[in-house]
Amino acid sequence: MIEGNTAAEIARSVRGLVHAGELPAGAALPAIRELAVRLGVNRNTVAAAYAQLATAGVVEARRRGGTIVLGLPEVEGEGHTPGGDLVNLADGNPDPALLPALAEAVAGYEPVLYGAPPVDERLHRLAGDLPDPHRLVLANGAADAMERLLTTHLTRGDQVAVEEPCYLAAIGTLRVNGFRAVPVPVDADGMSPSALAAALAGGARAVICTPRAHNPTGAALTAERAEALRAVLTPYGEILMIEDDHFSMISAREYHRVTPAGHPRWALVRSVSKFLGPDLRLAFVLADPATAARLETGATWVSHLLQHVVASAWDVERFARARDAYAARSGLLITELGHVGIALPRPDGLNVWIPVPEYGFADALAARGWAVRDGRDFAARRPAIRVTTSTITAAQATAFAADLAALL
Repeated sequence: MIEGNTAAEIARSVRGLVHAGELPAGAALPAIRELAVRLGVNRNTVAAAYAQLATAGVVEARRRGGTIVLGLPEVEGEGHTPGGDLVNLADGNPDPALLPALAEAVAGYEPVLYGAPPVDERLHRLAGDLPDPHRLVLANGAADAMERLLTTHLTRGDQVAVEEPCYLAAIGTLRVNGFRAVPVPVDADGMSPSALAAALAGGARAVICTPRAHNPTGAALTAERAEALRAVLTPYGEILMIEDDHFSMISAREYHRVTPAGHPRWALVRSVSKFLGPDLRLAFVLADPATAARLETGATWVSHLLQHVVASAWDVERFARARDAYAARSGLLITELGHVGIALPRPDGLNVWIPVPEYGFADALAARGWAVRDGRDFAARRPAIRVTTSTITAAQATAFAADLAALL
């Protein structure tokens, strides 16, 4: 039975019923007028609740079919494991052989009790530095950082400008929290300045931008593109600017800051999962003092054991070897694709993004023994596939390029 006197209470009641299985996918919610009479509230209250649920992807409003339950949105992540004997070029994982062995890094840890400083002193020098006044806050990974940043600054229904195609975790975070994604196309140099300008003029309250090793495309901002984006952002001092520099220590490209100097609300997020391991759920959040204070009002405890491991395992020489290896492996595939007439810019990161003429290429490649991710998984508007090259061999690059060319 749906309950509540406010839009938030009604929406929460419906979500609870969906979660409990009492409102299964495909079930129709009561008509707005009917539920308003039953609950003794204004029709607009019920309409606002249904709008919140639709924004969160829990229900869908259909013209003549009423409001239908879709179910709680699933947040897809990396780590796709194909069945059968497919060569896995889909999982988005780093190469385990390039990650440090962490057993020794645990040595020397001493138990930390309540009241201890929230950040291990050694991490301050590892997070990097920025010219604007800022403070360091830790989060349990990049997705946790972005969710906390968005929910402490925005309200449900607010628009967020995000790259298109978009990283999986960002898609899920926006849907689950009821924010509206405004796609900003990405080319080899990063976000489109004109499209970002249109998104901001249309009311976007926050921007999420990946300065390098964009997932899934491998795009990296040039100095010129970063400057153009800063010029677009400068008049919008009220928006929250989030930079997701997830590949910071092993990127083959220089970091170019997108946030304008003196911008009042910003955060630079640098997680460690790509170069220390996905299981180390820790991210550095460098943010303006006011934003840092907001983050600290929530869940601020990040395991000091994790902090100790990160500080102890930090190895710049190892990171340089990983950077060179990943650049070489993506280069293998780019070169082989060029040999069969598929010219692509050299990407940064673990993935190669390949435009294709139509949807269904992931299935066609699976029939030939290759597992890749379909571009639709990343909310791409045009057909494409994402190929993870973190462990690809020269022989695999040659064979994959030949099979793709045959399909094309």
